[in-house]
Amino acid sequence: MKTYSSSQIRNVVLVGHGGAGKTALAEAMLLRAGAISRVGGVMDHDPEEKDKGFSMSMALAQFEWRDHKVNLLDTPGFPDFVGEVAAALRVADLAVFVISAVDGIEVQTELIWRMAAQAGLPRAVFVNKLDRERADFDGVVAQLQDRFGAGIAPLQLPIGIETNLRGVADLLSDTAYEYTDGVGRPADMPGELADREHQVHDALVEGIVVAEDSLLERYLEGDVPAPEELAHALAHGVAAASVFPVVCGSAATGVGVDRLLDLLVDEAPSPLDRGTFTVTAGGAEVEATPDEQGEPLAFVFKSIADRHVGQLSLLKVLSGRISPDDHLVNVRTGADVRLHTLLSTLGGEQRPGGAASCGDIVAVAKLSDVHTSDTLAPKHKPVVVPPLAMPSATLPVALKARTQADEDKLGLALGRLLDEDPSLRLERNEETRQTILWGVGEAHLRSALDKLQRKFGVAVDTDEVRVAYRETILGQAEAEGKHKKQSGGRGQFGVAFLRVEPMPRGDGFSFVDAIVGGAIPRQFIPAVEKGIVETMSEGGALGFPVVDVQVTCFDGKFHPVDSDEMSFKIAGRTGFRDACSRANPVILEPVSRVEIVVPSDVQGDALGDLNSRRGRVQGTEAGDDGEQVITALVPTAELLRYAIDLRSLSGGRGRFTFEHDHYDPVPAQLTDKILADAKAP
Repeated sequence: MKTYSSSQIRNVVLVGHGGAGKTALAEAMLLRAGAISRVGGVMDHDPEEKDKGFSMSMALAQFEWRDHKVNLLDTPGFPDFVGEVAAALRVADLAVFVISAVDGIEVQTELIWRMAAQAGLPRAVFVNKLDRERADFDGVVAQLQDRFGAGIAPLQLPIGIETNLRGVADLLSDTAYEYTDGVGRPADMPGELADREHQVHDALVEGIVVAEDSLLERYLEGDVPAPEELAHALAHGVAAASVFPVVCGSAATGVGVDRLLDLLVDEAPSPLDRGTFTVTAGGAEVEATPDEQGEPLAFVFKSIADRHVGQLSLLKVLSGRISPDDHLVNVRTGADVRLHTLLSTLGGEQRPGGAASCGDIVAVAKLSDVHTSDTLAPKHKPVVVPPLAMPSATLPVALKARTQADEDKLGLALGRLLDEDPSLRLERNEETRQTILWGVGEAHLRSALDKLQRKFGVAVDTDEVRVAYRETILGQAEAEGKHKKQSGGRGQFGVAFLRVEPMPRGDGFSFVDAIVGGAIPRQFIPAVEKGIVETMSEGGALGFPVVDVQVTCFDGKFHPVDSDEMSFKIAGRTGFRDACSRANPVILEPVSRVEIVVPSDVQGDALGDLNSRRGRVQGTEAGDDGEQVITALVPTAELLRYAIDLRSLSGGRGRFTFEHDHYDPVPAQLTDKILADAKAP
């Protein structure tokens, strides 16, 4: 593939709900453009995707259409893999929402539309599956206008419907196209469609001319702009993300696919049309402009562990031009990075390519220590591009290597897994001694574990995540810690009298030396404290780490020959544990601050569910698009499966984030169960 100028590049992402036909449309576009000879298995090339029958990761296909280069990103529609969508939205210049004419607008479409709107990304719509039974183009358009506003602009009408679908009517040019073998040819406008086409055409023209004063003036004077002028004005509206064109057809039959490709060339923005982007230079955020003649700058938006070429890094060139064997600097590490062969990608296949201009997307293999979200810049100009913003990973699972050989490889494999999918999150909880992998949902975690074994050769077993409980005391008590051992020769002897009392929550630990008269020699008192501190971390009377306790050592006994540091360390341990057992010990549980966003119509259900989880609502307020934002304090133990339950409760429209806030005493009725679970093997 030749090197294209920035104005001839189109970066397009296909998005929408699962099952709308995004991958089928992507392969239909490739087939119509002559990039492939048959459909099937090109974009969903991963073994797991073939097995499951749906996309789980972003796939890139690069092809040519009418002397333009199209970088097409196909994304999953399943909500668990929304991180792949977020990465693709970051580098695309147009999002094409694929909507089933049978099912209409579904949950994931709405969520991604919101994501694209927040990013200011231009959008278009392809109404797919018009050849299916119960297809309803007019119903989908009405839904679009109701949900997404007046910017929705239908550019086409279907000719025929369901099994009679045979073409599309282009409203800008007043031209009908009828299809044979996926190729559209101009035809006479069907009589039954003519009147309606003229009405919709007039409404479309009015919607376009209001965006440009000169066109509006002429239109009001009776001068209807030519189709070329309307297309030019439409392109400005699309680039400004104020007009959202709607086209239609069928990926299965090829109807409308070439018209969609023409839309990408004629109306979609080039990388130069997107305006400035933010970088950090010298600690300050500045605006940068895409510039073909500027310094080379590239951003790594995806890393793939490929079984043939090793690690594959997908880059978007944000400025300048890069060529094979160029040298840039990884701003994160400061290391020199040589870009060996630049690759063109077609699903799971890569081919050597040439130089890449500003705005282009390119794959590069085997870049040393280069990870997702890294910035590659000139050595003398180390600006940083903001990292990808990933969805919150809120569903955890504990991992345990199946064998010692797996254990040896687990750390490196998890690092590579997280680089390939930064929406995963890894945590090592030292208190519970568990390695915890956090994902967006159950399917996301299952896919991650499958990749661990299939791609990286590491088998793991999963376990329930244990909550990091702690304990403290509510009262005051005293105890004698005594260690005496005599076995011939020099013995061991140490006695420490300790008083324990509670401290304010969060204050930790305080040791008070109240020894007078040399009851314990000075050199042995630190050993008493050390024994106490070790016991606190290992577990007190209830077996959990102890916090928020003040310990006073007020008396003791020693032997001039047998006493040593170890004796007083053990005395400190036994005395502390005994004193705590008499001071009304209680279990503390972690409590998280949760922010939940749900549609208004399920707010009551969400509040009731929080109440059942022992949550304490702190406040509610109105969010965007008729949503409600609920803030609550909820025991962390009640949130371990909340990602699944909230999705079910809200029909997939709810989301939440949480962070640790504080520790609170566990209700008495739950203490026995927690202790029993802690003792279970």
